[in-house]
Amino acid sequence: MRRLVLFFCFFSQSLIVLAQTWEAGVSVGASGYMGDINPVKFYKFTDPAFGALVKRNFNGYWSAKVGFTHGRIQADDSKSDNADQVNRNLSFRSDITELSLQMEFNFFNYLPGLLPGFGSKRLSPYIFTGISGFSYNPVTDYNGSEIELQPLQTEAVEYKRNAISIPYGAGVKYNIKGNWNVIGEIGYRTAFTDYLDDLSGRYPDFTVTPPVSPLSPALSDRSLTAADRRGQQRGDFRKRDTYMITAISLTYTFVPVKCPTF
Repeated sequence: MRRLVLFFCFFSQSLIVLAQTWEAGVSVGASGYMGDINPVKFYKFTDPAFGALVKRNFNGYWSAKVGFTHGRIQADDSKSDNADQVNRNLSFRSDITELSLQMEFNFFNYLPGLLPGFGSKRLSPYIFTGISGFSYNPVTDYNGSEIELQPLQTEAVEYKRNAISIPYGAGVKYNIKGNWNVIGEIGYRTAFTDYLDDLSGRYPDFTVTPPVSPLSPALSDRSLTAADRRGQQRGDFRKRDTYMITAISLTYTFVPVKCPTF
């Protein structure tokens, strides 16, 4: 019986050793956007965000993380300091749902006293990058109703409501006690689309390209002053928008279960 228990413990320990560097947790924070309506304010976080993560710590310096995040982004020309933007009078909001794979590098040898071969530092700054897939759906308010913009092709361009982005950023990890960690992070995502805000290029000529809906011309040009803007600049011509997420995470690191002694 003793040998059976010892064998079971040894087998269990072998399996746990393979999994002992796993970490899981949840996060809350804020989300924001930079693009044609907010071109410069990289610090403008507008809405709450939340998420969950699973991480594999290879050693005290390197980790791989799979993360899920949901937030909202929005911007409004009417709140701009730029007179041309105020006159353009466009606005949007969009939910963002993201699944990402990231690599993290700790500047200090992190995870104290928990895992063989790991470090003794309870606190470490870190940087990260990776790849993400996300969905979005820009909407706006018009005559008291919420209108989805993507189906209207307001620039006579058909774009998809999902895309890839490149996340990058930095944060700080702190081992509270034992298995528990608190993590603060700020990250930016360069999106491989310029239509997070339904805005990119020029005002279309709907006499040449017929609108897909009667609402398309009305929501394409909502300028406060009357003018013929066909072919004129509508967006800022940069090829990609950016969304950003800042978060506080609480995580738990899994460690081996001790076997009984005889």
